[in-house]
Amino acid sequence: MTQPRVHAQFDEATHTVSYVVWDPATRRAAIIDPVLDYDHRTGRVSHRSADDLLGFAAGQGLSVDWVLETHAHADHLSAAPYLKEKTGAPIGIGARITEVQRTFAPVFGLDDVSGDGREFDRLLRDGDTIALGGLQVEVMHTPGHTPACVSYRIGEAVFVGDTLFMPDYGTARADFPGGDARTLYRSIHRLLALPDATRLYLCHDYKAPGRDHFAWETTVGEEKTRNIHVGGGVDEASFVAMREARDATLAAPVLLLPSLQVNIRAGRLPDPDRDGRRFLRIPLKP
Repeated sequence: MTQPRVHAQFDEATHTVSYVVWDPATRRAAIIDPVLDYDHRTGRVSHRSADDLLGFAAGQGLSVDWVLETHAHADHLSAAPYLKEKTGAPIGIGARITEVQRTFAPVFGLDDVSGDGREFDRLLRDGDTIALGGLQVEVMHTPGHTPACVSYRIGEAVFVGDTLFMPDYGTARADFPGGDARTLYRSIHRLLALPDATRLYLCHDYKAPGRDHFAWETTVGEEKTRNIHVGGGVDEASFVAMREARDATLAAPVLLLPSLQVNIRAGRLPDPDRDGRRFLRIPLKP
C-alpha cells in the first residue's frame, strides 16, 4: 500500500507544526494547519511561513489540492485563505466548527460570521473521505480540546491536531468553551486503538522538561506505553481529574483573542475600513 510523504514545518514563534502531505505517485498534496505570521506587538502580518510551504510544494513538483484545518486554533492565525488564493485549493475543517462560531462570534461582536460554516469550503464529518491523488484522507472526529477537532488519517499516518502531544509532554487542554476532558480521553483512546506502528503527527511542541529539542512525530505504540497523561492504562476518571486540575492552572494562550476571531472566519482577516485599515477586536472585561 502506498504511504504518504510528509514534510513538517515548525513555527517556533507559535510552537506550531504545519504539514505538506502528498501522494508520491501523483504528486497531489494537502497542506495541514498553515500559520499566518502575526506579530502581536506591532499588528504586522506577513505570509513568510505560508510562502515557505508553497516553495517546498513547488520544489517537489506538487499540486496542492486541499488546505485542511484540524480545528479553529487558539494560538495562531491561519494562513488558509492565502494558500487558497495562491493554489485554488478548498479549505476543509470539522463540521462542528458551526458550534465554535456560534460560541465565539458574540464574544467579539462579529456580525459577519455565519454560524453555519459557510466561510469554509467543506465541513467534514466523521468517516468522510477526501481523495488525495491515489490516497484517501479519512476524517476522524476527535473532539475534547474543542467540539470541532478532527484528525486526518492517510494510510499509516494520522495528523492529530492538538489532541495529543509527545509522550513526554502529554495531552491537550480541555477547558476552552465546548471542550471536555472526558470527551478528550475517549478521542485519545480512539486514536490509540489504531495499530501500534501508526505514525502520529502533532500540531504543537513545547519541549518537555529535560528535552532540548522540538519534536512532533511519534507512534501509537509510544503514546500507549509512554504518554505521561494516558500511557500505561490510565483510567478515564483519573485522567479527567488530572486534566481538569491542570487546566485550572493554565493561562490563556497569548494569541487567543486575535486567533479565534480570525480562525472562525476560515482565516479571513476583518474587512478593511474606508481607509484600508483592518482592526481586530479585544473585548474588555469589567
